[in-house]
Amino acid sequence: MLRPTLLALFMITCTFARAQHIATFNVDLSRPTNGLSVPVEVDLDPITSLPDSAIQLIGPDRSPVAYQIEDRRIHWVIPGGTQKTARYELIHQPHTIIPTDSIRAIADNGELTILNANQHLLRYVYKTVYPPAGIDTAYKKSGFIHPLWSPKGQVLTRIQAPDHYHHYGVWDPWTHILYKGDTVDCWNLKDRKGTVRFAKFVSVVSGPTYAQYETLQEHVAFHKDGGEEVMLNELQTVRVYRPADNTYLFDLTIQLNCATQNPVLLLAYRYGGVGWRATEEWNKDNSEILTSEGKTRTDADGSKARWCIVQGAVGGDYAGAEMMSSPTNYNYPEPLRVWPLNMNGRGDVYANFSPTKDLDWPLYPGHDYILHYRWVVFNGHFTKEKAESAWSYFTQPAKITVTK
Repeated sequence: MLRPTLLALFMITCTFARAQHIATFNVDLSRPTNGLSVPVEVDLDPITSLPDSAIQLIGPDRSPVAYQIEDRRIHWVIPGGTQKTARYELIHQPHTIIPTDSIRAIADNGELTILNANQHLLRYVYKTVYPPAGIDTAYKKSGFIHPLWSPKGQVLTRIQAPDHYHHYGVWDPWTHILYKGDTVDCWNLKDRKGTVRFAKFVSVVSGPTYAQYETLQEHVAFHKDGGEEVMLNELQTVRVYRPADNTYLFDLTIQLNCATQNPVLLLAYRYGGVGWRATEEWNKDNSEILTSEGKTRTDADGSKARWCIVQGAVGGDYAGAEMMSSPTNYNYPEPLRVWPLNMNGRGDVYANFSPTKDLDWPLYPGHDYILHYRWVVFNGHFTKEKAESAWSYFTQPAKITVTK
């Protein structure tokens, strides 16, 4: 008599044998992956008219593959270490068998947390967080990422550091903004000229392959008479992929458009845009920075880069993240703002892709302006070879040949 596990495997195999073949996906991984997983997607409309509930994706080993379908595009992740060509099969399977585990986005008490099982990955804070008692309440803030956790659970971000109470983990205000003849600053909150705040969620998704949230954030100008006006709307989308091999990916997309019939000019300044205030455990002696152009902590500031690795000793381990900028971004390759080795006397760590560091950016009503970034969050020491592989598949997704 077959044991239960073998019986289940036998039944699944028989079920697949009876299923109708729809298409084969041959994924080209001839570029090095350096052990990193690779997200892929295929448009289903040219392939099948079957409903999403009637199809199944089968992997190279003939087992069901975790996938997600959104707007008729099927998404899955190729594991690190896969051979140069990976073959997947799409079948008509009325009783679809999908691995039940999912990566979840859970909103509670003003915080949206993304988890893989019980593994915390990333938290988006949409409630208003006030500074410590006795500190000017102008530093209050909503709409930021903190904590950003490593795959093993170390916290990689910091908020409200006493040296910069307006620093909030991973966040994205602009510093010098010309709007209706006045200069607005949404970064330095103590100046009371502006802020960026959470408005509402557009969507929240959990699933077998990724969790995602889309949030509307408002870039607000404060008037001298005490009034305020929303000058920019921002649709921020964060998609976090299921972790694998002590790494996980998340995509951060920012879509800006003018909230009124008045243009907005983002003036050149040495910082602004997506910034990362790193953990207080890092200093000049236990952390490092490396860019795509070979720059380090000593000379990265003001340089331009496709990617930037920030990593160091934290929580008894080693961890960090690679930030990648899309070639479609404004002023690509983007300038970097990186704090010097003597910052605050100990070498505190801060890194920022700032497209307006050396160039004004005019935004006009009726147009959308998009910035796209991918982060690889990891434990262990990340190499330039891994960074190049991740950036390669971010900017040039794996080619998929479809045969019916």
